[in-house]
Amino acid sequence: MKPSDDRAQLSENSAAYFLWPTSNLQHCAAEGRANYFGNLQKGLLPRHPGRLPKGQQANSLLDLMTIRAFHSKILRRFSLGTAVGFRIRKGALTDIPAILVFVARKVHKKWLNPAQCLPAILEGPGGVWCDVDVVEFSYYGAPAQTPKEQMFSELVDMLCGSDECIGSGSQVASQETFGTLGAIVKRRTGNRQVGFLTNRHVAVDLDYPNQKMFHPLPPNLGPGVYLGAVERATSFITDDVWYGIYAGTNPETFVRADGAFIPFADDFDISTVTTVVRGVGDIGDVKVIDLQCPLNSLIGRQVCKVGRSSGHTTGTVIAYALEYNDEKGICFFTDILVVGENRQTFDLEGDSGSLIILTSQDGEQPRPIGIIWGGTANRGRLKLTSDHGPENWTSGVDLGRLLDRLELDLIITNESLQDAVQQQRFALVAAVNSAVGESSGAPVPIPEEKVEEIFEPLGIQIQQLPRPDMAASGTEGEEASNAVVNVEEHQFISNFVGMSPVRGDQDGPRNITNLNSPSEEELAMELHLGDREPKRLRSDSGSSLDLEK
Repeated sequence: MKPSDDRAQLSENSAAYFLWPTSNLQHCAAEGRANYFGNLQKGLLPRHPGRLPKGQQANSLLDLMTIRAFHSKILRRFSLGTAVGFRIRKGALTDIPAILVFVARKVHKKWLNPAQCLPAILEGPGGVWCDVDVVEFSYYGAPAQTPKEQMFSELVDMLCGSDECIGSGSQVASQETFGTLGAIVKRRTGNRQVGFLTNRHVAVDLDYPNQKMFHPLPPNLGPGVYLGAVERATSFITDDVWYGIYAGTNPETFVRADGAFIPFADDFDISTVTTVVRGVGDIGDVKVIDLQCPLNSLIGRQVCKVGRSSGHTTGTVIAYALEYNDEKGICFFTDILVVGENRQTFDLEGDSGSLIILTSQDGEQPRPIGIIWGGTANRGRLKLTSDHGPENWTSGVDLGRLLDRLELDLIITNESLQDAVQQQRFALVAAVNSAVGESSGAPVPIPEEKVEEIFEPLGIQIQQLPRPDMAASGTEGEEASNAVVNVEEHQFISNFVGMSPVRGDQDGPRNITNLNSPSEEELAMELHLGDREPKRLRSDSGSSLDLEK
């Protein structure tokens, strides 16, 4: 499970867009983590081999995550990674809380040395205990070259540009990559901008200084409309900030929080935006994943997703908080693990950014819980039953926590979308009046024209780190605003341009020879259990509309 050595380094030209969080690398944070687990140790009861613990069985995500963190050293000795959920028997989830331990090969304990055997039960502070379930993970090593797949259906065709509206599931593209629009959202503070959420690795391409997004295609590759530019994004966040607890004993512990916010451009026709999810319908508000809630409120729940590559698919949440370590000892987490139903793949390349939605239960509306950021079709698969081959699985980011970090709210009805647009208008007028001050005399009236024609970018201007590959006098370089980075949590990228780029000013088809190899930033993002490079568009001399297969 070792990536190539150059993944550990970041090039200088990526520094303005990507910085590691540093809070837990400080001595005081590491000491605080050690004290936290040291205090928990005082509540650990003595364990008698061969006897069931007398304490309470774990029944929440928090219980299982605490037990796992407490025994991380022994779990790390022989496993590829761990997650929390229910025990799996003959490919089906039970109702037995367990820590899932992923191994390269699962064999009978008769063929193992005693030192290689994992305990059947683990006990945590206060006597709370859980089962240990060993699950075989068929790891491929280096990413295998797999054919680019896409399903062809009326729904997929609509998502890729044949529909008159754009919304959750629609294709979005940057200069050379494409993915899926996750959700329509608005900022909680400031100028209350309305926009959309997708993955950072979909929206931020370090080969280009202006992170502009289009639907369905960028102008140099085909027909498309300019949607907007990335305003804020996040990649990795420390576990204590993300979960509100220390999820591991390692002071260098980070959670994959792959998200980006793109406000709609000033001249984008907001009337083309819909909050209805094609193939699903109206959805409810975000389902917040509370670590103290019963396991069955999340694990074992049926989910669906709508993405630009595979359309509508269904699956089951089998685990939460997958933990794994790299060769340098840094610990990583990813939130949601989903396996497709009937042994079908839950996502395909290009579905990154899609909402993971809990299907309706007891008459309530479907509710989103996460967004897809990767899968394991070209990395490895889970062997859940002995009479079938390994299965693909999908990883996702906890949506509630991501929205909190990016300071965004979900918009789930067309009425609330109109209200959000009005709030943005009022925030704009208030900002203009504040800037003009008393010297301007009368306050600026609210224009009567179309809403989308009055917005102005209010990006924060802070010095951006220089990119050596950009010329000092280039047009795009002069337009590019500066990145604002909070190294502990997320990045803020001000709107680079408020209006649509003029097609005549666009560069011609880009030379993508250098893009066939992942950039150093992409390599740094390709973690062991399922990250893959973004799907890229191809501009051929013969046909600018062909997509890479």
